[in-house]
Amino acid sequence: MGSLGGSGGGAGDKVGLPALDVKLAFPQATPASLFPPAEWDYYQFEDLLTEEEKALQKKVRGVAEKEIASIMTEYWEKAEFPFQVIPKLATLGLAGGTIKGYGCPGLSLTGNAISIAEVSRVDASCSSVFQVHSMAMSTIAHCGSEAQKQKYLPSLAQVKTVGSWALTEPDYGSDASSLRTAATKVPGGCHLDGQKRWIGNCDSIDVLIILARNSDTSRLNGFIVKKGAPGLKITKIENKVGLRIAQNGDIVLNKVFVPEEDRLTGINSFEDITKVLLISRILVAWQAIGISMGVFDMCHRYLKERKQFGAPLAAFQLNQEKLVRMLGDIQAMLLIGWRLCKLFESGKMTPGRASLGKAWTTKKAREVASLGRELLGGNGILTDFLVAKAFCDLESVFSYEGTYDINSLVTGREITGIASFKAGALANSRL
Repeated sequence: MGSLGGSGGGAGDKVGLPALDVKLAFPQATPASLFPPAEWDYYQFEDLLTEEEKALQKKVRGVAEKEIASIMTEYWEKAEFPFQVIPKLATLGLAGGTIKGYGCPGLSLTGNAISIAEVSRVDASCSSVFQVHSMAMSTIAHCGSEAQKQKYLPSLAQVKTVGSWALTEPDYGSDASSLRTAATKVPGGCHLDGQKRWIGNCDSIDVLIILARNSDTSRLNGFIVKKGAPGLKITKIENKVGLRIAQNGDIVLNKVFVPEEDRLTGINSFEDITKVLLISRILVAWQAIGISMGVFDMCHRYLKERKQFGAPLAAFQLNQEKLVRMLGDIQAMLLIGWRLCKLFESGKMTPGRASLGKAWTTKKAREVASLGRELLGGNGILTDFLVAKAFCDLESVFSYEGTYDINSLVTGREITGIASFKAGALANSRL
């Protein structure tokens, strides 16, 4: 047995980095850098899409597979975003999603959702970056003045500037409506003081939406804060194990001055951002669907390529059962996701319906990723074969935009008429 010090001479002294290329180390199966063909649409979901939505889906799939797949493992390991792909992604015209005018694409929510899924199928971090960016745009579109829309949306739509959205705080995650970041009136505008956490796109923010509590009225207000504002400090959160390509950060605001022209006058309560949150939860559900699609496609190819006991892994009954279980989950998730879009487009979406969709799809996606992890054996813990990365990325998706439990309680309140977020019973207990 060789010593840990690496002494002993000969070829053994050469052991170490760089690692052997995975194609040489494991020639029996193709890594995710050459992305597998789409095999997930067993019930022909695409028949439900319009011709425009089908064309968009095909275009997004092509760019994601060509531009992202080949580099995603490298950047996931480095925990850095590959900014060189931004121009290619920008050409897809996805930024702003359903917003009409101001250079925005004006997509159907279904078209927006299937695009998010196709990017997530290859890499969830890249879809998350665009989703956070579009949340900032959606807030300006729904809650901003005409002057603000004209000023900010065109450059955001072209991804010449990058947007972010800051609600969560260190002390208030699920209980976000209790946030304490304060907006204090001063001549010409407001001073913002407080702290935000888990804020996306922290490595590239140009336009930041800050939700804060008005010191005079105690009501929620919204503000547009620009990069480089005095008193604004943004730092990256290190050591994440999920969505490592997308950068989340801590934000500290110390008397950050926001002129009156950058206050979002359409935000005066938590209810005023409901539409933004509804769209976001639906699209997060589609992120989970997309991740599941990618995991299935990877496993489908792997099981046919990898051989043990003289036969492809796909020839074994247990493996086929797991693969079919994954496929069934995905078909159900697709139909739930499609129905969420149609309810929204017809004006019938409610917070409870959006929350159930997000909670259920992300829970099912975890099952799909877990089964995929089992099917790939040892390679199931390597990011080279996608599933390990998807497994970790899904933990983030499962938690943000409302945890499973919180979203379940939102739906529970809607169907029973009883809110159960706070432990009210304990307040009257002798314990």
